[in-house]
Amino acid sequence: MDAKLSQAVEEALKAGDEAEERQGMVNACKLCAPLGASLAFRGIHGGMPLLHGSQGCATYIRRYMISHFREPIDIASSNFSESAVIFGGASNLRQALSNVARAYHPSVIGVATTCLAETMGDDVQGLLKSRALDEPAAPPAVFVNTPSFKGTHAEGYVASLRAIAERFAQGGARLPLLALMPGMVSPEDLRALKALVASFGQDAVMLPDYSETLDGGAWKEYCDLPPGGTTLERLELLGRAQEALELGATLAGRATAGSFLKERFGVGHRVLPLPLGLKATDALVHHLAALSGHPIPQALKDERSRLLDAYADGHKALFGLKVAVYGEEDLACALASWLAEVGAKPVLVASGGESGRMQAALQASIPDFPRLGCRVMQGADFEAIGQAAEECGAGLLAGSSKGYSVAKRLKAPLLRAGFPIHDRFGGGRILHLGYAGALRLFDSLVNLVLEKKQSDSSVGYSYL
Repeated sequence: MDAKLSQAVEEALKAGDEAEERQGMVNACKLCAPLGASLAFRGIHGGMPLLHGSQGCATYIRRYMISHFREPIDIASSNFSESAVIFGGASNLRQALSNVARAYHPSVIGVATTCLAETMGDDVQGLLKSRALDEPAAPPAVFVNTPSFKGTHAEGYVASLRAIAERFAQGGARLPLLALMPGMVSPEDLRALKALVASFGQDAVMLPDYSETLDGGAWKEYCDLPPGGTTLERLELLGRAQEALELGATLAGRATAGSFLKERFGVGHRVLPLPLGLKATDALVHHLAALSGHPIPQALKDERSRLLDAYADGHKALFGLKVAVYGEEDLACALASWLAEVGAKPVLVASGGESGRMQAALQASIPDFPRLGCRVMQGADFEAIGQAAEECGAGLLAGSSKGYSVAKRLKAPLLRAGFPIHDRFGGGRILHLGYAGALRLFDSLVNLVLEKKQSDSSVGYSYL
């Protein structure tokens, strides 16, 4: 082979390698769909998640959830072996269901598939139906398809809520009841939403409610299944609710728990963005006031006033600040809208999700969105996000701790929000929602900017 041909071959091989690298994903901006299912099932009283697949999937998910919530979390597995891959995993699943029922005595077992089970094509639904006939005394099971090769943890979460509603909701006379699907938020957010709804005298069935199961108090004795969660008796009332209220900017028009309740039982259905920030919280508060017929409580008016006062005091530190936002689609949209509200400039909004709904959601929530010149990325990994953030001149990042390596490389502060938070303590107690949540995030954001200014200064101002 002559020198020119050899060089051409080497260049072609190199170009091919680079193309392959571009087609791969480096540090995905998403987690696996069964993780979202496991989180949802933990929000049912006595609920136990069971993953149909290999042990490694359950171990991976437990690791992520424990390091974020700092709580003991068991996730069962059908524990595939080589023979299960060849002959099918039906016998493994039967044994796993029996073991979980005997060891944990759960009120319900949430069965979610992994990539391997989906690729094999196991008929899990058929197996669960035959089990229900053969073992009528066994705890009920909820099944959801969660292949990670076509979904994210947020999509697995949404799909699981619909599966739960389909399994347990029953019809009947309409009740003055709110079916509340709060989105994939923190336990602290769930507690705040429950208090907000209660302040309007409204009774709500929250699907799911892991505010105690994943952020409970200290135990005197170990609990196989932590207390808390929405009971099956309450879940049965979902079909009799006055309204199904779902929180998330990208949920409208999708096959969700709320859309199922509307289609099957005629329940009123409303979708609002996550109440993160003044404008989004106002929308929820006024909706609850109209729904309940109760006036807005003075305590909420006071919280709103304090938030406005903080905005006035701190906006000068944030005006024009370029921020790159990333994470689950609904949270990323909510954070970007809030940042624009406080005077910052979201120049990049990115997610590993690929719903195709983020652009429209941002345009609906941010006045003059086209003027911002904000770049929206879906199906993104952190290599692409880091490159785009640098190109956009982002001086701050907002999202989970998975983006820390990007923030470190860009020497930019990181406002930690969402899931997972592995490198700080109290990730499950971050309050994002409501007027109080916006105030906490605002304080944190302003202080990050001031800390950066102070640490970069050669003088080290002690008064800012």
